[in-house]
Amino acid sequence: MTEPSAGFHQEPSAGFHQEPSAWCDQEPSAWCDQEPSVGVHQEPSAQRHVGVRTLCDFAARRGDLDHRFTPSPSAREGMDGHARVVASRGPGYRSEVAVSGVVCGIRVQGRIDGVDTAQGNQEECLEEIKTHRGRLERMAVNQRALHWAQLRAYGALWCREHGHSRIHLALVYLDLVHGKETRFSDTVDAEVLWTELEALCRTWHAWGEAEAAHRQRRDKALEALGFPHFEFRPGQRHLAEQVYKTGATGRTLLAQAPTGIGKTLGTLFPMLKAMPYQGLDRIAFLCMKTPGRGVALSALEQLGARSRIPLRVVELIARGKACEYPDKACHGESCPLAQGFYDRLPEARKAAAQHAWLDREGLRQIALKHEVCPYYLGQEMARWCDVAVGDVNHYFDASALLHGLCQMQGWRLGLLVDEAHNLIDRARGMYSAGLDQKQLARLRKSAPKPLQRSLGSVMRRWQELIREQGGEDAGARDAPLWRSLDQLPGDVISSLQHACAAISDYLGEYPDEVTPGLTEWMFDALAFTRLAESFAGHSLCELVRMGRGDSRLGIANVIPADFLAPRFEVAHASVLFSATLAPASYQRDLLGLPGNAVWQEIDSPFAAEQLEVRVCRQLSTRFRDRKSSLPGVVATMAEQYRHCPGHYLAFFSSFAYLEQVRAALAEAYPDVPQRAQRRGMTEQEREGFLESFRPGESGIAFAVLGGAFAEGVDLPGERLIGAFIATLGLPPNEPRQEALKECLEVRFGCGDDYAYRIPGLIKVVQAAGRVIRGPEDSGVVVLMDDRYGRADIRSRLPRWWRPG
Repeated sequence: MTEPSAGFHQEPSAGFHQEPSAWCDQEPSAWCDQEPSVGVHQEPSAQRHVGVRTLCDFAARRGDLDHRFTPSPSAREGMDGHARVVASRGPGYRSEVAVSGVVCGIRVQGRIDGVDTAQGNQEECLEEIKTHRGRLERMAVNQRALHWAQLRAYGALWCREHGHSRIHLALVYLDLVHGKETRFSDTVDAEVLWTELEALCRTWHAWGEAEAAHRQRRDKALEALGFPHFEFRPGQRHLAEQVYKTGATGRTLLAQAPTGIGKTLGTLFPMLKAMPYQGLDRIAFLCMKTPGRGVALSALEQLGARSRIPLRVVELIARGKACEYPDKACHGESCPLAQGFYDRLPEARKAAAQHAWLDREGLRQIALKHEVCPYYLGQEMARWCDVAVGDVNHYFDASALLHGLCQMQGWRLGLLVDEAHNLIDRARGMYSAGLDQKQLARLRKSAPKPLQRSLGSVMRRWQELIREQGGEDAGARDAPLWRSLDQLPGDVISSLQHACAAISDYLGEYPDEVTPGLTEWMFDALAFTRLAESFAGHSLCELVRMGRGDSRLGIANVIPADFLAPRFEVAHASVLFSATLAPASYQRDLLGLPGNAVWQEIDSPFAAEQLEVRVCRQLSTRFRDRKSSLPGVVATMAEQYRHCPGHYLAFFSSFAYLEQVRAALAEAYPDVPQRAQRRGMTEQEREGFLESFRPGESGIAFAVLGGAFAEGVDLPGERLIGAFIATLGLPPNEPRQEALKECLEVRFGCGDDYAYRIPGLIKVVQAAGRVIRGPEDSGVVVLMDDRYGRADIRSRLPRWWRPG
């Protein structure tokens, strides 16, 4: 798995000529030979500009945090609603009228929804048009206040621009369901409006001045930043050079770097060094699993982010894990941290900005001190951080926070993706959706009567689809029947859209009569219908039957490239790194990487003598040979264990095969200690499993390849001296996998490789990588399958291995 693909650039070293020691002092010249880019530092105050909506969102929000579901129009519905209101006005009405002015040295600008000059002898009237579903009184108070703040800001600018002493203002709400227009009007003196706008701008100006000063301190400190250790590890400097060059050129780098060279520090350090010289606004360090965040934060601490460097770091975590009151609803009438949230947010935001080190506990302490929600304080500070550390979904998901901010704010973003070999599968999950027939049947029975008709329509269309697909074969729970549909079921999708609209409208009128289960189903159905709108050759539409009245309808993404490519285009520079990325073409094709993406493989610092790699050519672990393989597999494991007692991990393709081998080993060799991974282990149980690898003890631990213990596990020295791998890692040859293979074959001409061989061998190499974690480690990997002797398989194993 070492060959770069055709079409990928392979860059030489970045060309730094200093000795390693020069990288450890405080000379910025060790990292770059250019002056900081023009435009890196903030503009003088008089040249700053801000949109009315951004200004009001920052400085005018007041009241409670309120995340109760309120039906909201789609962007298209909102635009259509605006057009309906505009069309109903007279000939003197103008829409989308630009307005701007300089306030407190800041240029404030925006577009007024409507200016009505056909008011008889009255002054002009400015309108702010909003669309809504459901009862207007259910709209959050803070949202209504924000709408008024925007309109009054427009009024202040309009009066100053046209010399008016007062102005009529109208906040217009259009109910999209009933077509009813609700109008709130006010007539306000121009000076009052201007005074209010000046207050907002002073708040924005003070924050902007503080942010500009922070940016200058940050960049000056990063220019002088030195590597935190006396020297780089073998391979680490080469990786760092390539990352810095990527930040400098604004390209995408695929870096295959082996375990043990310090990839996290070797990517964060050079991207931080690039910040002041390339005008980077933010760095996003994205992880696949929770432990990755801890490793990244530890590396940032080593670089001085928590003490010496004025670097604002925020750790983004899931709402469920950050919630202080999980038994309460997310609004001011239920949760004390939501009540008055926006009133207390300015002081909490200021304190968080000054504290700078905003890991989970740091954010929590500040939030509780100011009596605001820790999760939503973290979401706010993502706007103002220098480095965001979080899961990949914060940038690559369809509604990802960091991607949205990057687009809205125009950030120059440096993107670092750890364990990037997992991004394909993670992204497939982000752009897939499914619905359960039995769940729908239960919800229909318990739903309010006005909704039962629309839910019943979905049930009927679903059943018609099943009959069309051959309803006589219902499948079973232990033998599901999978089918790929040639086209989307249009009737089902249409009924889903009508049902979602009915539930949404009913929620708007009777919010207390709809159960959480029905609301959750509506969100799942909305996700399904949205994916249906973009359905193409990158996805499959699947119907899985598990018995009569028990089926699942889904859209399963196969090629996430179509969704991810725009995300990579938005980022200034992207670095994807892992120990198992080859072949580069696989990542490029399935992730949608830019055409100028660079491939770089970092040589392993380990010697072949450190790892004995044995191939058992007499064994076959193919599905048809599983039963007959048991004596040979357990004999091989027992022989190795008796020859060299210690801790071993044994990896298998499934829990079923694992249990067969475990039972056979216990019967034939009861003196060999063993323990095993179980299905659905809790986080505490997983930690206990790993803690059992204690120095001075021994045994064989059974695990599933590709599972929790096959990657991201660090067991150095005596804690792990070997691994048995009794599988090639290939996915089961089932109808669904074959459909995925066909999809990949049509698109790339590499169906077998992309669906089976490459993902399987990535899992194998990841599992084997648990054995050698540092320069002092040594051990053995036993590959128990005759196919490892084939040339095409051996060519995809790490170059430094010497299989025997």
